[in-house]
Amino acid sequence: MQNKQSNSAISASLLLVILIWGANNAGTKYMVKFWPPIFVGGTRCLGAALTLFALMRWTNFFGRPRTLSRELNRKLWWQSGATLAVYVLTFNWALQFIPVSHLALYMGAAPVWALLWEGWPKRDKKSLQRYGATALAFSGVVALLWPSLSGRTGSFWGEVLGLISGVLWANYGRQCRAVSSELTGVEITAHSFWRAGLLISPFLVADVIAKPVVFRWDLISLMLFSILCSGVIGFALWNNALRQWTTSRVYLFSNLIPVSTMICAHIWLGEPFTKTFWLAMVLIASGVMLGQMNRQKTFDTSAIPAE
Repeated sequence: MQNKQSNSAISASLLLVILIWGANNAGTKYMVKFWPPIFVGGTRCLGAALTLFALMRWTNFFGRPRTLSRELNRKLWWQSGATLAVYVLTFNWALQFIPVSHLALYMGAAPVWALLWEGWPKRDKKSLQRYGATALAFSGVVALLWPSLSGRTGSFWGEVLGLISGVLWANYGRQCRAVSSELTGVEITAHSFWRAGLLISPFLVADVIAKPVVFRWDLISLMLFSILCSGVIGFALWNNALRQWTTSRVYLFSNLIPVSTMICAHIWLGEPFTKTFWLAMVLIASGVMLGQMNRQKTFDTSAIPAE
């Protein structure tokens, strides 16, 4: 009974994250219209990290931060931190060229890339299932790319950056899970964001010099939401789930990010619901669901330590 309750709680927390991130994606799209994209990403990382470290230092809500070993510190710098930094740069840069709903769909394909990383291809049904799922998801990616490839609409390189963002997002989950036996979800989030923010800082300064920041209360409010709700709460809950479930199982919830993002973008930004979006959504979601079907090992959490 305890395991079922725990799984239900994790599922509920991930659904909350999906809602938060959908709103944040639309908000970030709005921010990069007026603020430099690297400034937006770097400020969010540093702001979220400082907030989490302050909470761990002066409250008992998240527990006290522990001393890091040299090996763990290295992993946090050059694996989770570096991957997150490149992901943030790529994601925010792509937002300048493509609809945020498209970018969210590339994030939705992340579970398939995570599944591929979980095992090498073999001559068996599981491997056939995995690569069949990949083919379906990739066909969804092609559906998104096709209008720009044919020259009808959109930005080809923006779509490519979106695709790369999805792969980086899947890899970030793997890197976080690799240190999940030594750190809590909140600690992983704080350390990853802090290191990513510092790695982004030189580019942030150059970005601000090229395009000075205009201070507006609506943009500041969105940034605070991005830092506190999306950065602190969202990533803490997400990384907590990664400690207890496999990467591909957690990333299955990414299927819902495009839906929440599209709804928020339609309401707040006026982005239309297009046939291309829904076709790609069906193909990518079908690929992810196929990849997760009958994967008992994927859903076995008995070997993963609880908090």
